[in-house]
Amino acid sequence: VQLQASGGGLVQAGGSLRLSCAASGRAFVNNAMGWFRQAPGKERVFVASISWRGGTTNYADSVKGRFTISRDNLKNMVYLQMNSLKPEDTAVYYCAASRGSYSGAYQSQYNYWGQGTQVTVSS
Repeated sequence: VQLQASGGGLVQAGGSLRLSCAASGRAFVNNAMGWFRQAPGKERVFVASISWRGGTTNYADSVKGRFTISRDNLKNMVYLQMNSLKPEDTAVYYCAASRGSYSGAYQSQYNYWGQGTQVTVSS
């Protein structure tokens, strides 16, 4: 089972990036998915989550209104559209698959993790 995150890069403040997470080895159509991030010298924190059918989403307050999580179960993909990026969004972003169909901000709810993709926002 593997989760592969991609789409990170260097962008100026105010710009946009779209992260993708590809799942292989098994399908996660019945699992909630999430994105987390870890800034240099800080703990990994919750960014967004989406339920198994995509009907329920949750966001950290710091990204509400700017980031959008979505999924395509036919392709076994999860996305994170990031708009109006700020320097404080700079971090390694990780995608994760939950144990259940609905999940939120707790890392203990997730049992599969991708390797992370670097997002750097310059001021």
